[in-house]
Amino acid sequence: MGHSEMLLAVAGIGQEEIKRRTSMLADGDWSDFSPAEAVAFAFAHKLTKTPAEVSDEDVGELVAMFGKHQAVDLIWYVSWCNYMTRVADAFQLPLESENVFADPETSSPTEDKP
Repeated sequence: MGHSEMLLAVAGIGQEEIKRRTSMLADGDWSDFSPAEAVAFAFAHKLTKTPAEVSDEDVGELVAMFGKHQAVDLIWYVSWCNYMTRVADAFQLPLESENVFADPETSSPTEDKP
């Protein structure tokens, strides 16, 4: 299970909605998301794919949308996620095959499978 799917499941979102959201995120179609989410996704995408191209304007959009403190949180979190992905990739660590945070008492055996 991908980490994005796992985090959405931990947040209580159902499997069908998780599939819908991750598909839209992967396609870069953020039109169904709020304007704030679209700004955050665009920044995260740019920082992930072309970090040297992140500009003061990009950070300014985050600050305008979220305020200084939340903008810093977003920049830190996206940077941390990229760092963790690169470390995992370097060591060729596999993703978990199931949601390790799922409650075994309430989850069905196939509920957490992609």
